[in-house]
Amino acid sequence: MTTEAPAGGPRRTSGATKAAILDAARERFAADGYERATIRAIARDAGIDPSMVMRYYGNKEGLFAAATEIDLRLPRPDALPADGLGAALVAHFLDRWEDDDVLTALLRVGVTNAAGAERVRAVFTGQMVPVVAGVCPDPDDAPRRAALVSSQILGMAIARYVLRFQPAVAMSRDDVIAWLAPTVQRYLTAPCP
Repeated sequence: MTTEAPAGGPRRTSGATKAAILDAARERFAADGYERATIRAIARDAGIDPSMVMRYYGNKEGLFAAATEIDLRLPRPDALPADGLGAALVAHFLDRWEDDDVLTALLRVGVTNAAGAERVRAVFTGQMVPVVAGVCPDPDDAPRRAALVSSQILGMAIARYVLRFQPAVAMSRDDVIAWLAPTVQRYLTAPCP
């Protein structure tokens, strides 16, 4: 299926149009945040009519959800040494924050907007809880432990990549892992206090 031509250019498929919309939305949400990003600006960036954005995504909330659909690509805990889970998770997230502008954009929006905060919660709860449940002493306690792990991971991400606190930015990757890994490990595997 093809859609209207972007600014008089060749017609593109609906898949290409959706991809252009999502790319433009990710950039616009990252640059402007959720509140200031508009469907009209996103459509302009994608080279299409705003009605096409509404056709595919319904509204701004639907577009935001689609643009921030993120697979955290968490490592399988059974493939890691039990005493190295904390370090592996911290290293994994440092790699993700460094390489994924969408994740950073989601975090920025999550601290300033209710819809963004809900999206961050959904992503981290949906993906972190099952990993934690696979390694913690009591799987019924996995949601609480996942929240604690997320507090460390997201806290460092906010300090390092959003607020850009100089001491957090200046820390080497190895230093961040050395400081956070023991706490994350404790949250994952230590008996409940």
